[in-house]
Amino acid sequence: MLKRYAFAFAVAAVLWPLLELALPRVQAANACSQLTESRQPNVTINAATAIAPGAFTPAGSSSPAAKQAFSSLTAFCRVQATLTPTPDSDIKIEVWMPADGWNGRFQAVGGRALGGIIVYPAMARALASGYVTASTDTGHVGPGGTFAAGHPEKVIDHGHRAVHEMTVAAQHLIAQFYGRAAQQSYFNGCSLGGRQGLAEAQRYPQDYDGIIVGDIANDITGLYAARLAQHQFAHRSADAVLTDDALRTLNAGAVSACDQLDGVRDGVIENPRQCHFDPAVLACGAAGAPTGCLNLAQVETARRLYAPVTLPDNGTVVSNGLMPGSEGGWQAVVGPEPERNSVEVYRYMVFKNPEWDWHAFDLRAALAAARAAQLDQVDATNPDLRAFFGRGGKLLMTHGWADPQTPPLNGLDYFTRVQSTVGAQADASLRLFMVPGMGHCEGGVGTDVFDPMEPLATWVERGTAPALIDANRVADGHVVRARPLCPYPQVARWNGSGDTNLAASFTCSAP
Repeated sequence: MLKRYAFAFAVAAVLWPLLELALPRVQAANACSQLTESRQPNVTINAATAIAPGAFTPAGSSSPAAKQAFSSLTAFCRVQATLTPTPDSDIKIEVWMPADGWNGRFQAVGGRALGGIIVYPAMARALASGYVTASTDTGHVGPGGTFAAGHPEKVIDHGHRAVHEMTVAAQHLIAQFYGRAAQQSYFNGCSLGGRQGLAEAQRYPQDYDGIIVGDIANDITGLYAARLAQHQFAHRSADAVLTDDALRTLNAGAVSACDQLDGVRDGVIENPRQCHFDPAVLACGAAGAPTGCLNLAQVETARRLYAPVTLPDNGTVVSNGLMPGSEGGWQAVVGPEPERNSVEVYRYMVFKNPEWDWHAFDLRAALAAARAAQLDQVDATNPDLRAFFGRGGKLLMTHGWADPQTPPLNGLDYFTRVQSTVGAQADASLRLFMVPGMGHCEGGVGTDVFDPMEPLATWVERGTAPALIDANRVADGHVVRARPLCPYPQVARWNGSGDTNLAASFTCSAP
């Protein structure tokens, strides 16, 4: 992961001098240290420190890749603050502001998992591109859901209030430091960050002009219940468990069956919805089954994971299934222990019982308990974005087709629900880019290195919607494949000639 960050910083270092030609340079109007005297309701400035170029490396970032990534940063003002919108709130934020060369924009960055940390790598990428940036721990320190037990206000902070309060505080600090407000405000997040971005658009439509949301974990109620149900089924018996060898066999079978549907054999399934792969062809004894075949119980496990998770009595879909090509990441869902966030959300936020045993999980009972709990404060499923779009806001969605943690069809379903709800506004304000072969926010076998911020900024500031996003696959610090990411429902189609590792050989077209 840190190598990918280092590559992103290297790209920013090359492109930023070119971008500066078109952007006004803004210098600080006041000293960083003066911000300790900032007065805002429910905001305590813990420190305001002028950081020299290359002088900041977060604790725990001792690897060479991390040091290289942060060493390229320009001088900036680092503000650390605590926000207390309620007596039980303890929201930590950081705001970083370039000492020179600010591009006039603000880019807040989202978190991952259940929060609990300031996301320094994402902040550094934003700062390297000339943005003021901010991040929040969402109101608690450390991973997991234990913070929620007996603290309903902290659940609200985590669900949506922390990001909003951070945004208000950051905008105030920007005006104090530079003597002027940000010209545009953007939010950029994936996973939890994707949910945070949607919560902003849904609940606080005035906060941001443009929002990027990747691999959205926006339906915590359904997603985490589905993960527990999938894990439960996958471990119904010892022979039903999908071992690492079984997952490799399964992935090889899916790729072999569907890789070339797009006309290019590259190990990537371009459009998994066109892939009609039945794992039964890998069953021991089946004609042509590989040496590392699957037993019948494993075949049924795989079939269940590809299928939607539904309520047994009426077929209501709780969450969509996983896609062919994502099998390499299935251990996150069906490993020896269930995914930690799923357990802790239901243990602490739903059942509010630290002794709750996930072995006793029942899908229908869990969903009923979730409806009676506070998860509506954490979910971000409302498709009515008319207020956000009505003030000119733009929403750019991305989702990895090989994401094993937040099913790609969940993201696609939210996209289509927004389209149905807002009507014609969606044409001018909403885009979705599916990423073939990419796992959860990154990784996988696809072109997972891309920057949607400049396309979003161009869309917001010039009115030109992105027709594609350039994406790369990077190995050992070198680009080994380039492809365009296309606005859904378009896909990248090979032109029939040319190097299939070059983006110029592909055109975005209807599937």
